[in-house]
Amino acid sequence: MKLIGITGSIGCGKTTIASIIRDAGFVVFDADKWCRYLYYKKDFLDIIKKHFPNTFEYGVFNKRTLRNFVFNNPKELKKLESLIHPFLKQKLLNNIRKYAKTDVVLFVEVALLFEMGWNKYCSYVITADVDYEIQKQRVTKRDNITEADFEKIVNVQIDNDHKKVLSDYVINTDKSLGLLKVELLNLIKGL
Repeated sequence: MKLIGITGSIGCGKTTIASIIRDAGFVVFDADKWCRYLYYKKDFLDIIKKHFPNTFEYGVFNKRTLRNFVFNNPKELKKLESLIHPFLKQKLLNNIRKYAKTDVVLFVEVALLFEMGWNKYCSYVITADVDYEIQKQRVTKRDNITEADFEKIVNVQIDNDHKKVLSDYVINTDKSLGLLKVELLNLIKGL
């Protein structure tokens, strides 16, 4: 088994890369999807309510309130990560064990790959990259957030330039989907 990490700061195109790879027939684990799943589990929401009671309005959890709160309070973000990251790591390790004795090539898409130390599980790491202004434009438009909120999110992640240095491959996503697909499929053939 080979596990290839796909990472990059918010808005750099890692999800687009993962989508192209998935469309090519590969299994791509999505850490964000695993995380979203948690917010549908009653046990996890009980933990969130205990640690972040202000994120519940009339007994209903408000994820946007949680996001705004933790990105304005670095200590609280670390607390939230300490609740989420063990679950994510367990999901990853379960999948590694499941496929360990196969010759399959698997991918994992995760923004905080280096921050969580998951690069140690990867045979290779691909980092999505794009010009900072394009990144900011993508995120503010896609997530309907202010530039100030974008800056808060970016500032809690390892700088993309640093991720590029730590990576085996860097893919600039500021190109047509067709060109990006050709570049990625050629790269995967070489792995």
